[in-house]
Amino acid sequence: MTASSPSLWLRLQRLSLVTQIIIGLIAGIALALFAPEVAKSTAFIGKVFVSALKAVAPILVFVLVMASIANHKHGQETHIRPILFLYLLGTFAAAVVAVVASTLFPSSLVLATHDVAVTAPGGISEVLQSLLLSVVDNPVSALMNANFIGILAWAIGMGVAIRHAGDTTREVLGDLSNGVTLIVRLVIRFAPLGIFGLVASTLATSGFGALIGYVHLLAVLLGCMLFVALVMNPVIVFWKLRRNPYPLVIMCLRESGITAFFTRSSAANIPVNLELSKRLGLHEDTYSVSIPLGATINMAGAAITITVLTLAAVHTLGIAVDVPTAILLSVVAAICACGASGVAGGSLLLIPLACSLFGIPSEIAMQVVAVGFIIGVLQDSAETALNSSTDVLFTAAACLGEDEKAQRLA
Repeated sequence: MTASSPSLWLRLQRLSLVTQIIIGLIAGIALALFAPEVAKSTAFIGKVFVSALKAVAPILVFVLVMASIANHKHGQETHIRPILFLYLLGTFAAAVVAVVASTLFPSSLVLATHDVAVTAPGGISEVLQSLLLSVVDNPVSALMNANFIGILAWAIGMGVAIRHAGDTTREVLGDLSNGVTLIVRLVIRFAPLGIFGLVASTLATSGFGALIGYVHLLAVLLGCMLFVALVMNPVIVFWKLRRNPYPLVIMCLRESGITAFFTRSSAANIPVNLELSKRLGLHEDTYSVSIPLGATINMAGAAITITVLTLAAVHTLGIAVDVPTAILLSVVAAICACGASGVAGGSLLLIPLACSLFGIPSEIAMQVVAVGFIIGVLQDSAETALNSSTDVLFTAAACLGEDEKAQRLA
């Protein structure tokens, strides 16, 4: 083969990572359609990729946050506060969108007895207590169990302490951060292969036959998520940047949302978002904290899931919903969403808490959770894609917006 005619492998390597992921996606769909038995065997590839992401994410967050704070120079600007505000605003706005959509297009469920082995929290106070306990978790336990709230707390504390250490110690910490980052980049390079395995095995095993009975419910859920991703979030970003938000929105959906859709874990997508933030030229001191923080509290998709499924149960039982109750549900759903775990299906366990606002007993609420697991093939994937892509979107919007504001004042 001549030098002017590179091999197929070399040509694939020259393509962007997103293009490679799309090729893996198409190949996975094709394999599931034409050779489903072979496609089922690719589940191991997908599991290895997701496990690798979950393995590197905790240590990456711990080391990166600690190194960023330890090497932070006095007087250097960070933008955590505006990002935190955008996270909370976006989550609450998503809950409001879900309330409006569920009122305009009410869904009904066929509730029957389902044995779902889950334990739901008993109230908002229990969610908040759980969050506080996560903050003071043992650091080794936090790393082993991917408790990112605890990891953040310890990383911030250690980073502040090491700021007073010698220059050599802080340089070693910076080198360690660079080393972990290189490992993460290597894992992310295998994303196309991992997506291929996830798509092929999921379609071959589950298909979409189980979803036919819940088309209307899925339409409301996915419609709300699309509205938030393509309308509500752009409005918030435009308010922050005062310019066309869609190039940034589409980039975040394409480069973060696609991988999150198939990994179905905000925690597993943290390395992808950190890499994208770096390529966008954002402040490392900011995104090294805001991205893992967003994976734990920026849960617009979870707020939509909790609200829509709760109101589906309410409509099924014929319970009237007035405006004050709808507003209260939006607030509760937003708070519950912040307490949802960043793993597949984490938001479903908080549905009974929201149902308790309407006096719905836990036996019925757990049936709603079971419905959530049935439609989880699409619901949880779309929810995670919205959550994770919004983390980097709001981080970029806040960083760029504050930088432009500083330039105007200079």
